[in-house]
Amino acid sequence: MASRKGSQQSRVGGDKYSVLLPTYNERENLPLIVWLLVKYFGESGYDYEIIVIDDGSPDGTLEVAEQLQKIYGEDKILLRPRAKKLGLGTAYIHGIKHARGNYVFIMDADLSHHPKFIPEFIKKQREGGYDLVSGTRYRGDGGVYGWDLRRKLISRGANYVTQVLLRPGASDLTGSFRLYKKEVLESLVERCVSKGYVFQMEMIVRARQLNYTIGEVRPFNPLCVFFCVV
Repeated sequence: MASRKGSQQSRVGGDKYSVLLPTYNERENLPLIVWLLVKYFGESGYDYEIIVIDDGSPDGTLEVAEQLQKIYGEDKILLRPRAKKLGLGTAYIHGIKHARGNYVFIMDADLSHHPKFIPEFIKKQREGGYDLVSGTRYRGDGGVYGWDLRRKLISRGANYVTQVLLRPGASDLTGSFRLYKKEVLESLVERCVSKGYVFQMEMIVRARQLNYTIGEVRPFNPLCVFFCVV
C-alpha cells in the first residue's frame, strides 16, 4: 500500500488542486459530494483541498460543513462562508482568494457533477497543457440526467446562439464542471461582469478572446444515474 501511494505521489509531481464548492441549502448533498471528492482524489493520489463557500444557507449547510471539517481535517476542508447569497461569480472570486492549489476545479454541490471524472479532467489537461478543461454535455456520449424539457431547451438554445455568433471553441458554454490553471481563472473572473446564469458562458467566451487553450471531456452520461458511485 505504501509503495502504491509513493508511486502516485511521484506521478502527480507536486501539483495541488483546489475545489471551489459554492453552496446554498445543500445540507443533504454536501456530505456525499465531499465524501466522493475525498474518495476519488485519495484513490488517484492527487494533492487537494475543498473550499466550501456557503452563502448564508438557512438550512444549516454551514454547520454540516463544520462537522465535515472535523472528520476530514482543516487541511482538506476549508470553510469560507459569506453572510448572504451574492451570486456564483462572486463566490468564485471569494473562493479563489483562499485557494492554495496551482489548479482549481469549479463544480456544483447539488450532485449534478460526479467527482469520479476528476482524474479525466486532470489527464486531459496534462496531455494538452490546456489552460482550462471544460466538461461537455453536447459532444460524443455527453448528456444530462434529470433535466426537464424546458431546462434542456434553454441550455441548448443558449449554446447554439453563442456558437453561431461568437465561435468560442467549446461545445458546452453553460456547464459548470471545469478545471482551470489558477492564474487563468484569476484573470477571467477579474474580467467577467455577469453574475447569474450566463457567468459560465462569459468565462468561456473571454477565455477564447484571451487566446487561452480549452480542452473538453465528457463527464455527463445520460444513461448513468449519479448514485452509481462506485
